[in-house]
Amino acid sequence: MGGADTPDGDGDRLWVDAVGRAHPRSADGPRIVSLVPSLTELLFDLDLGASVVGRTRYCTQPAGPVSEVPTLGGTKQPDVERLLSLHPSHVLVNVDENSKTTVEAIASAGVSVIATHPNAPMDNLALYRLLGGVFGRMAAAERLAEAFLAAHRRLVGASKDWPERRVLYLIWRKPWMTVRADTYIGQMLSLARYDVRGTGAGDRRYPTVTMSDQLLDAVDLVLFPSEPFAFAARHIDAFRQEWGRPGLSLAPIDGSMVSWYGSRAIRGLDYLRDFRRTLDRQ
Repeated sequence: MGGADTPDGDGDRLWVDAVGRAHPRSADGPRIVSLVPSLTELLFDLDLGASVVGRTRYCTQPAGPVSEVPTLGGTKQPDVERLLSLHPSHVLVNVDENSKTTVEAIASAGVSVIATHPNAPMDNLALYRLLGGVFGRMAAAERLAEAFLAAHRRLVGASKDWPERRVLYLIWRKPWMTVRADTYIGQMLSLARYDVRGTGAGDRRYPTVTMSDQLLDAVDLVLFPSEPFAFAARHIDAFRQEWGRPGLSLAPIDGSMVSWYGSRAIRGLDYLRDFRRTLDRQ
């Protein structure tokens, strides 16, 4: 993903986003709309909460402070007319989470759109610095980077002696959907020695799969995250009744700790370390 800086003609820094668009340092008093829940949380952790003037209804963190920010609909189809009526200076989007049509409509109105696309845990460092650079919060960005690297070292150090586990990570039911190993989620899981399996052939990052004996024979653990589909105990019980077998473990997992990049990823690394240790003791 982007985040590197390049000098412009005046020697100022330009911060490059995930689609190669260069952004100068924002003027004082930016008006920011975030269309990505994890980025909304990151803005508050960069001490930019007072500059956030719009969000999606899924942007619920940090609980309390974010409730004061107007909502603009969902991530895929926000109310663009209402968004523009807030006169934002910048809109934060993600390549996977927001539609191209929405992004183009916002950009055509003359608003600066900052695109993000973390594909691996270490991409969080560039993300912190991209937003910290554009919005004048580099000291806060570096503090987050240091905290991320410390948490990363803790997880990698703890995982050295862990045996690899073959995992099916479900993100939806009716139809069943999972993630590929090369997604952000898959690479987060790999840090805890969870090898994502069961995605079959093809290049879809979030493939639909048919539940079968053959699929489950390839794994020894099925994880049921809390999002995007909110798997509950009843869903896991129903799965166990239909597909349970000796040697196959089923477990719920906090999906935000695995899929949210940004500042949440710092807690996510420690969460994965504790999650793996707890699950292995059961």
